Amino acid sequence: MFRLQGSKTLAVDLTGDAVKAKNGSMVAYDGRMAFKKMSGGGEGLRGMVTRRLTGEQMEAMEVKGQGTCYFADRASEINLVSLHGDTLYVEASNLLATDAGLRTGTSFTGLRGGASGNGLFTTTVEGTGQAAIMSDGTAVVLRVSPQYPLNVDPGAYIAHQGRLQQHFQSGVNFRTFMGEGSGESFQIRFEGDGLVYVQPSERNTVGGDV
Repeated sequence: MFRLQGSKTLAVDLTGDAVKAKNGSMVAYDGRMAFKKMSGGGEGLRGMVTRRLTGEQMEAMEVKGQGTCYFADRASEINLVSLHGDTLYVEASNLLATDAGLRTGTSFTGLRGGASGNGLFTTTVEGTGQAAIMSDGTAVVLRVSPQYPLNVDPGAYIAHQGRLQQHFQSGVNFRTFMGEGSGESFQIRFEGDGLVYVQPSERNTVGGDV
């Protein structure tokens, strides 16, 4: 259903089913399609309240029909993620599209979320199907194992999946080692077993230099 046309355009083949995508990201389609605007970040009243409190929000649309839709957003690189009954945690700004059958919501991540400028919550995608996430530059998928934990700069973090625990480490940052940081800096430490998606370009963060 999901395939890449180059590295910056997502093609989704529909046969009467649906796909959820970031609002305004469709660049072309062929066939017969019906469109419906949605509000992302969670289903139902609880999702609405959570989004209002946290600021974690994804304006989304549902596309249903027969044919092929093409999605892109600001020439970002696109990465396909397959879910098999597990959960993907992703920054709302980095989520491009999901199978309509996947459930989206919000999850409390503490200071990690606040560090990346998207509030204290991050978007969750659960179920079995495919999701497309975006990165500024070609993303690197890094494996975390119990023997090899991973430290990530919050500005480079995109998403993670698997049985991972996040720990906030203050007072240390990659830029601090190079003498480029000022004030209190930090990084995210992932422990457990799973995958972390990192982009080669750092976004501006709220807490990267407090």
